[in-house]
Amino acid sequence: MRAILLILIIAVVALLIAFATGFLKISQTREARAPDVSASANGVAARGGQPPTFDIETGSVSVGTTQKNVAVPTVRVNPANRQAQQPDENVATNAG
Repeated sequence: MRAILLILIIAVVALLIAFATGFLKISQTREARAPDVSASANGVAARGGQPPTFDIETGSVSVGTTQKNVAVPTVRVNPANRQAQQPDENVATNAG
């Protein structure tokens, strides 16, 4: 339950930021009209009405690549001359 609440809060904050920065613009282009409702002995009937319509404009983000020259450092490894002791292998066989 807490996770769902947190996701809803993040979604609302994201929408508020989108409106505040101008990335999202919503304008109503047609008003809503309620239907005509009539009741009779046969039941209730509804006629007409219209939903509202909206015009939504969103910003755009473009991502691309460009060719650039970048200075890259050169790494050199100089191995040190070290002496190490290597174990000897002496195998004695008892032949006799």
